Amino acid sequence: MANSRAWPFDDEDRPSGSVRPLSQSDLQAILVHLNGDDPDQLLAGTGADRPVVAVRVRASVGRPGGSAQARWRRARAAEWTAWIRTLPWRMAATLGIGAGGGVLGSLLAPRLGLAAAGVAAIVAGWGLRFRPSPEAVAWRRGAVGERRTARLLDPLERHGWVVLHDLALPGSHANIDHLAIGPGGVFVIDSKQYRGRFQLDPSGRLWHGRHSLAPTLRAVSFEADQAAQVLPDPGVAVVPIVAVHGAQVPWGKVVTDGVPLVTARRLPSLLGGLPPMLGPERVANLADQARVRFRAAA
Repeated sequence: MANSRAWPFDDEDRPSGSVRPLSQSDLQAILVHLNGDDPDQLLAGTGADRPVVAVRVRASVGRPGGSAQARWRRARAAEWTAWIRTLPWRMAATLGIGAGGGVLGSLLAPRLGLAAAGVAAIVAGWGLRFRPSPEAVAWRRGAVGERRTARLLDPLERHGWVVLHDLALPGSHANIDHLAIGPGGVFVIDSKQYRGRFQLDPSGRLWHGRHSLAPTLRAVSFEADQAAQVLPDPGVAVVPIVAVHGAQVPWGKVVTDGVPLVTARRLPSLLGGLPPMLGPERVANLADQARVRFRAAA
């Protein structure tokens, strides 16, 4: 996460009175807002007291879920190729199991032999059919989650936000699922598909089943920090957020290790409810710079 620094221009070059960089107190206030339901808590921690006129700016670099979908297709194609190589022995195994089933059926009753052979062959063929690995399926589910998050974020564009999708980080194999730039600030949003529930342990760490979410939180924090280095304004902090589909998030939203984790459907209202910190000129400029400096991950 980027630290906020002084405004990099002279006072006469400052775009407008409603435009200002995020300070550390602003960043803390955002986290308070994302972890609480009291709007007065947020407004008390910020100095934005003038409205910002929303200007709709469209900018697109990648396609939501594009790189995850591409990974799914590559993994499925590789696994299909490997499966085709094993087809001869699979067919032989199916025929052998069918023949064995026919023999057993004939021993039980002469008329059952053919039917038993057919049933045994069908069952064997079904068990030996092509099935993508869980790792490959995870990429497909990830792509679906990113597209769902993109649809949820679309309405923000009517309120002066710009949302870019599937951005490759320069000099890294990582990619940003969604980069949201708007009156409320700049956010790197990571979409996740989970099942079941999350749990907080006594030390405040978040778990999904037996798996700690610490690596996920570190990854999105890294992405936000890298995005802050790519964007041209050192005075704007980039806030990481994990948007969750499927699983139940405690209280609908929770901040752990400095990263808000929210139920995806609550994301638009949370971002749209932030007080204005960036004016339309700064939003448009940051969006243009992001479009130039990032490339599509897929």
